[in-house]
Amino acid sequence: MNGTGLVRQPSSRLAEGIITHITRIPVDVSLAQVQHAAYVAALSASGWAVEQAPAADDCPDSVFIEDTVVICEDLAVLTRPGAPARRAEVAGVAQAVGGLGLRTATIEEPGTLEGGDVLQVGHTVYVGRGARTNGDGIRQLRSLLAPLGRTVIAVPLGNVLHLKSAVTALPDGTFLLLPGLVPTELFPAVRPVDEEGGCHVVPLGGDRVMIAASAPRTAEMLDSLGFTPVVVDISEFEKLEGCVTCLSVLRS
Repeated sequence: MNGTGLVRQPSSRLAEGIITHITRIPVDVSLAQVQHAAYVAALSASGWAVEQAPAADDCPDSVFIEDTVVICEDLAVLTRPGAPARRAEVAGVAQAVGGLGLRTATIEEPGTLEGGDVLQVGHTVYVGRGARTNGDGIRQLRSLLAPLGRTVIAVPLGNVLHLKSAVTALPDGTFLLLPGLVPTELFPAVRPVDEEGGCHVVPLGGDRVMIAASAPRTAEMLDSLGFTPVVVDISEFEKLEGCVTCLSVLRS
């Protein structure tokens, strides 16, 4: 097994989820549930032991579990989402990570931090500074991760929800990046992409890389580079600014 993947079932109120930079489009909740099940199956098929956090049906965005916790080695940092409506999601995730035997720490007021803004690549941790994560949240995370030998680099965000909405890393340490949303010069070895869904990927171990079905050209490019794309359809979550990273928290 590669490790544990923490996920959370979609709320029946998913269609009420927050949107910031896009126009609202009706969400098919039944289809979203089918897509989520396929996403979980893809994790399992790639060697991840999937654990379910307690459902939070009153929290429309709760399926986007990545935003509520950042796991680094044996430490789970419970976040304080920048969207106040999402803060009720954290308690159930705290329960789940406690069951995994992890140490926990918490981002405290006035700090805000969402896991979608945290990109860990080796011993470097890039953290997006935008509408959901503030400077105090970044300072707290830097202090918590320093004993683990991590260097935190703050990244100012443009017109984008989270850092990982604009850039993620491949297993070889190169970065898939959608130009114009983050300062390219802060990242080494950038591979620009021209599909929005192409800049968010989840390394699944070995050469396997999860990518959304909305980015076929990027998936073809990854295949040509010797990676194995694991393609999942997450169209209903993309209507809420979600991406493949948002729907799980992986711990090797």
